[in-house]
Amino acid sequence: MTRTTRSAALALALTGALTLAACGGGGGFEDEPSSSAPASASGPAQLQMLIASSGDAETAAVKAAADAWAKSSGNTVTVTVASDMQQQLAQGFASGKPADVFYMDASRFADYAKNGSLFPYQLEDNDDFYESLRKTFTYEGKQYCSPKDFSTLALQINTDSWGKAGLTDADVPTTWDELEAVSKKLTTDGQAGLGIGVGIDRLGAFVVQSGGWWLNDDGTAASASTPEVTQGLEYVQKNVKAGNFQMSNQLDSGWGGEAFGTKKSAMTIEGNWIKGAAKNDYPDLKYKTVELPAGPKGKGTLQFTQCWGVAADSKAQAQAVELVKAMSTVEQQLAFADAFGVMPSRQSAAEQYKAKFPEDAPFIAGGEYGHGPINAPGMEQVVADLNSKLENFGGANLPDVLKTFDTNAGAALGK
Repeated sequence: MTRTTRSAALALALTGALTLAACGGGGGFEDEPSSSAPASASGPAQLQMLIASSGDAETAAVKAAADAWAKSSGNTVTVTVASDMQQQLAQGFASGKPADVFYMDASRFADYAKNGSLFPYQLEDNDDFYESLRKTFTYEGKQYCSPKDFSTLALQINTDSWGKAGLTDADVPTTWDELEAVSKKLTTDGQAGLGIGVGIDRLGAFVVQSGGWWLNDDGTAASASTPEVTQGLEYVQKNVKAGNFQMSNQLDSGWGGEAFGTKKSAMTIEGNWIKGAAKNDYPDLKYKTVELPAGPKGKGTLQFTQCWGVAADSKAQAQAVELVKAMSTVEQQLAFADAFGVMPSRQSAAEQYKAKFPEDAPFIAGGEYGHGPINAPGMEQVVADLNSKLENFGGANLPDVLKTFDTNAGAALGK
């Protein structure tokens, strides 16, 4: 698609979305009426949906939900499971014939919002989605899509190791000082007190707890070289150097869950995906999950999420949004949770979810105070460079690393 055509499509999308949007909910939509409407196919629409599936259970659940909507609405939906989601999305956008509805990962969202690939919309009850998730899918003050589901980080504790160290429920850490103290008690010759996965997708939780972030609030400028970011990373580094914290690569493990499952660490910090890994790979592991301890600026965790993207080039945007609406009801989100383990993005589903999955209460609590990923276009390589410089975390020169990130991020952001 040419630049001119893409700009025209984006202009139509930006104005057309106003007729769909509820005015509240942090999406940033203006209150002015719009004379444009989303594109609507004449007669029954033949929608294409592209998903990145975690396995057969997710594929079957999504197809069943799409088929049910198609039957009730008179439209058709073809669900395709991507073998390479980012490549297939990019190819579809470049050809001008993308899927009408697709999974859009938070880490790539801003790039596609900036280049006009996404049709911005909000469902009528947009306020029901967690505010932090809505913010994740907001670019330049405008929310583009509805959060599909989410995960957060929490603290996993090996209960056998905990008991052997003489610790009780009263010792579950709620502050950084307490986390440091119990990790030291749990550390033995063959086991680190806390094992942490490499990179900012784990270390960033401590940054949030100290009140910092890699970019400023609206994602327009780098902010890594600040006391808050430095404090969060220095806390972890101090404990890594002391030996009571260890990064997963120090423990010859691919991720924190592997170190925890093989008992190379007594605690780890992972998301609710660890449940499946523990069940399948470490069935004898006994553990419990609690919320991450609060830092100097309070509770904080990281959120990992996707939204239901709708293509700016779709000829059936109205029907696509109706399909998203059907896939986003409380009942359907809970059905997806039951089928393949995701957490609902709707606040009104939280109590029902916790009643059914009480062990996940620490994870879903993070919906209230979690932080989404770096949300700015052009940052993929900048983040990759940052992660590479943090691989040898105990020996990293943090001021230099953060200064370099700010320089690279500033260039990517045009600052």
